[in-house]
Amino acid sequence: MKVTSVTPDLGSLRIAIVNVYLYGHPSAGDRGWVLIDAGLPGSAGLIAGAAADRFGADARPAAIVLTHGHFDHVGALRTLAERWDAPVFAHRLELPFITGESPYAPPDPWVGGGAMTLLSPLYPRGPFDAREWVKPLPEDGSVPGMPAWRWIHTPGHSPGHVSFFRDSDRTLVAGDAFVTIKQESAFAAATWRPEVHGPPAYFTQ
Repeated sequence: MKVTSVTPDLGSLRIAIVNVYLYGHPSAGDRGWVLIDAGLPGSAGLIAGAAADRFGADARPAAIVLTHGHFDHVGALRTLAERWDAPVFAHRLELPFITGESPYAPPDPWVGGGAMTLLSPLYPRGPFDAREWVKPLPEDGSVPGMPAWRWIHTPGHSPGHVSFFRDSDRTLVAGDAFVTIKQESAFAAATWRPEVHGPPAYFTQ
C-alpha cells in the first residue's frame, strides 16, 4: 500500500478508516525508524510491507509508539512487535488496557448518531494483552526513537491517549484526539470526505 509523505521524515499509511505513521527518513535503515500505532487486526502484512518498501526489507523499527490502545490502533501490535523484536511505548494510564488487565468501558450507541455508532457495541474493547513488549512512555515527555518530538497527554477518547508533536515544524500526530472524517457515519467512512471532527463520540469518555 502507498505511504503518503506528510513531511520528508514522516509517512502516513491509511488502512480502511485508520492511519498508521512511519517516522524516519527512507534511508534510516535498521532500528532507525519508528512505527506510530499498529492499525486494525489483520493488517500486519500491509504495515510490514509498507515499512519494507520505505526503509528496506530487513529494517526493523527502534520502537512502536501508541497514541492509545483501541482495537483499530493496536490490531497488528503483537504480530509486529514479535516479528521485529521491538519495544512498545504507551502512556501509563493506557497500560491496563494493553497489558490484559482491563477492558475499555462499553461504547454508547446512542451518542453521535449514524450507523457506525449503532454498530459500536460490536467493536472489540479488550482487554488486549501485549504485556511482553509494552513499557510506559518516559515521564519527561520525550518519545523513544523520535528526537525533537514530545508526547502530549490528550485524554478524553481514552484515559491515556497521547498525541505526538514536533515544535520545530509544528507537526502533530493527533491519534484520535481529532479526526478527519465523521467516524459516526458509515457514509463518511466509506467516502473518506475530509472534515475535521472530534473523536468518535460513542467511544469517548
